[in-house]
Amino acid sequence: MSIIKWEPFGEIENVFEDFRFPSISKIGSDLAIDLFEEEGNIVAKMNLPGVNPDKINIEVVDNELRVSGSHEEEKEEKKKHYYHKEIKKGSFERMITLPQPVKKEEVSAEYKNGVLKILLPKTKKEESVHKIKIEVKK
Repeated sequence: MSIIKWEPFGEIENVFEDFRFPSISKIGSDLAIDLFEEEGNIVAKMNLPGVNPDKINIEVVDNELRVSGSHEEEKEEKKKHYYHKEIKKGSFERMITLPQPVKKEEVSAEYKNGVLKILLPKTKKEESVHKIKIEVKK
């Protein structure tokens, strides 16, 4: 008789997959963000392949960057027989605290080849504006 290692967290993950929830290990991995400094700007980059730039919302609220939007749901055809379906559809949101104040009125964003790049010019003082919506350039 062979010994089988019991992995309790693996079983919990299987329960989530049965209910079509994202697995515990994958939560947040699709919304990974790189935040770095370049030429006097704070730069945020996110991979958002397949997202329509018109469906992306970017806001700077106080000292946080908020990126939200939605992946459009394709109509699922009854003719297709899926063996595995992992492409997530629906709404998403990611917030990250900025390391220092930014010039909220000068924030810009560009979406190219599935990559969202947000430029946040740094400033030394807190600005009085609390919430700014940024247009995404295609």
